[in-house]
Amino acid sequence: MTDRFDVTREGWKAYALALTIIVIDQITKAWMLYGLHIRERGRIELSPIFDLTFVLNRGVSFGLFTSEGAGRWVLSLFSIAVAIGLAWWVRRADRPLFSLAVGSIMGGALGNVIDRIRFGGVVDFLDFSGLMFPWVFNVADSAITVGVLLLLADGFVSERRNRVGAQPAKE
Repeated sequence: MTDRFDVTREGWKAYALALTIIVIDQITKAWMLYGLHIRERGRIELSPIFDLTFVLNRGVSFGLFTSEGAGRWVLSLFSIAVAIGLAWWVRRADRPLFSLAVGSIMGGALGNVIDRIRFGGVVDFLDFSGLMFPWVFNVADSAITVGVLLLLADGFVSERRNRVGAQPAKE
C-alpha cells in the first residue's frame, strides 16, 4: 500500500530542479541589484542585441495587469497556490519530461514570488531588444517559459504514445 504523500523519483527530481532554479534566479537578481547596481544604473549596454536593463515588473506577465498594494499579495498568494498545486501534481510523476516541465514552472513561479514579496514587483534584467524582442525578463521567467514548452511537448509525446499503443496489432 502506498501512502498518498509518497513521492516518486521523478517527483523528487522536479523538486530539486525547482529549488535549483530558485537559487540561480535569486543569485542572478542579487548580482544585478547589489553587484552591478543595475537599479541605479538603469541599463548596461553589452552588445547590439543584448543589454542588462532594470525593470521592476509589478504586473503578471509582460507587465500586464499591473498591481499595487493588495494586488501584490493576491498575485503572490495565487503564484504560491499554483506552485503548491504543481508540487502535488508532480509527486507521482513517472515521466522525465513531465517532471522537468513542472519543476521548471514551480521554480520560476516561486523565484518571482520571492521578488514580489521582497520588492513589490519582479526584478527583470535580460534585455534582447536588439533582436526586436520587446520584453525584459529574468531566469525565473525563462524557466516558466521552458517549462510550459516542455509540458506541451510531454503532452504531445504522451498522446502519441497512447495512440500508438491503442492501435490493434497488425497481422
